[in-house]
Order: sequence, then structure tokens, then C-alpha cells
Amino acid sequence: MSVADQGPVVAFDAQAMREGFRSAWRMPERLQPVGAVADTVIPGPAGDLPVRVYTPEGDGPFPALVWFHGGGWTIGSLDENEVACRAVCAGAQAVVVSVDYRLAPENPYPAAADDCYAAVRWVHEHGERLAADPARLAVGGESAGGNLAAVVALKARDLGGPPIRLQVLVSPVVGHPGDGYASYDAYADGYFLSRASMEWFFTTYPRDVKDLDDPYLLPLRAADLSRLPRALVLGAECDVLRDEGEEYARRLADAGVDVELVRYDGLIHGFFGLLATELTDSRDAHARVIAALRAL
Repeated sequence: MSVADQGPVVAFDAQAMREGFRSAWRMPERLQPVGAVADTVIPGPAGDLPVRVYTPEGDGPFPALVWFHGGGWTIGSLDENEVACRAVCAGAQAVVVSVDYRLAPENPYPAAADDCYAAVRWVHEHGERLAADPARLAVGGESAGGNLAAVVALKARDLGGPPIRLQVLVSPVVGHPGDGYASYDAYADGYFLSRASMEWFFTTYPRDVKDLDDPYLLPLRAADLSRLPRALVLGAECDVLRDEGEEYARRLADAGVDVELVRYDGLIHGFFGLLATELTDSRDAHARVIAALRAL
């Protein structure tokens, strides 16, 4: 049985959504300066893996943040995280490596998770090429990117590294729309990210319903959350994903992980990266990530 067989969902088209997103989003004219920005490729599980590397001014080695964009594992690109990645790079004096992982449905689970884990391993093993310190390595992402950051932290613990000092989880997807969280009912429509969109994303990324039991797809399914890196979990009040992110933070804390949980009252999904130029509280969210990276 496929994931689509679970019940009726709104019909979307991946390519049409990508094109619509590209046409609707514009790169800001004024971008925060950093030392350098370079698009390149690194080895990935399926060939060359595109990344964008932001390097701060000054002499390294710098701490490194490997960042994963959102978009339900199905849409999105490096561009809409340009403002956030530059802010973190400059403010934290950190190398930021933004990963253009493979997208579903052309590349379903576990393609994105495999790409992101491979990118973190590469940065750890070859950090000197980027002026990055492999001993000060963090992962992060927003929405589906937050999911991938949490998954990479789990994989690194389970598969022998690399050592990760911090996971930054912004509005992470860690559960399923059918898990019964109240935020899915309260903010189902009209708050930027809809319940229908999330239900559709779960028809594109998993291969079948058995994948939904895999903690490397849904971290809330993990039986053991101990021995994971410190977590900074940021969420928006008016977001279908709010409750599952907060539940994951609580479960991490219960497992002995050092966790900082922040809820931004009145905000909607996408506040960190995609809507960073539209929402003033985005600057506070960036500052919290900067402070966490500086603490490394």
C-alpha cells in the first residue's frame, strides 16, 4: 500500500508548485555582506551534491553549521535561505554550508536524509578546505530541513559519527499530520502552511506507509533520544507543526539532552528563512542561533 492510500488528500503537482514558488519569491536586493559565498559540489550518495558555502570575514578555522532548507522534501532551494544563512554566517563568525539535497517525488525517502548525512560527514572530514573546524560542527534547518537536521543527529549517533555539537530545529517536521496534535486543527488553513499541504508532502516523500515508522523519517518515532547533541528548537505559535516540535523538545529533555525551546507568539511558519525579510521577529530567531553557535 502506498502512502497515498491512507486517505483523500488535496491534489498538487510537484513541478507546478516548484515553478509557482520560484515565480513568487524574489531575492532581496540588499543582502548582508559576508567574507565569501560560493556555489560548489561535494560527493553525495547519487553523484555530485550541490552546496552553497558562506564564509565569514577573518581567519579561520571557524565553527561550521550545515543547513538544510525547507519545502516538504519536495520544493524549495538554496535561494530562499540566503538572508538567514548570511545573517548566521556574519553574526556567529561561522561557515554555513547550505545543502541542495535531492527532492521528492523523483527522489523519495531516504534520498534527502542520505544526502544530508553525507554532507555533514564530508564537512567533518574535509573542513579544512572550508576554513571550518570539524570539532565545532552543528546542523540545522527549517520545516523539512529541521526534520533532516534532527535525522542527521540521530544517524550520527547511531552510525559512528561525525560528532555534532548542536542541532538547530526550526519548526521541524518530526511527526505525522495524523498524530492528533491540536495545532493541526487550530491552524489548518490560513496561516501560510496548511494541513492539506503537509498531508500532500507525506504522499511524495515516503515510499509507503512502512516508512512512517522509521525514526530516520519521523524522529518522534525513535524509541531512544538520549546521547544526542544539544538542541535549540524554535517554533511559531500559529503553525500546524508547533505541537510536534514542542513535543520533540520535551522528549529530548526527558532523555537527558540539553534543550532550549522557544515559541514565537503570533508568528507563522517560515519565519526563520523564507519570510525573514517580512517578519521582524526573524532577527531575534537569527540572534538565538548566532548565540548558540558562539557558545560552541
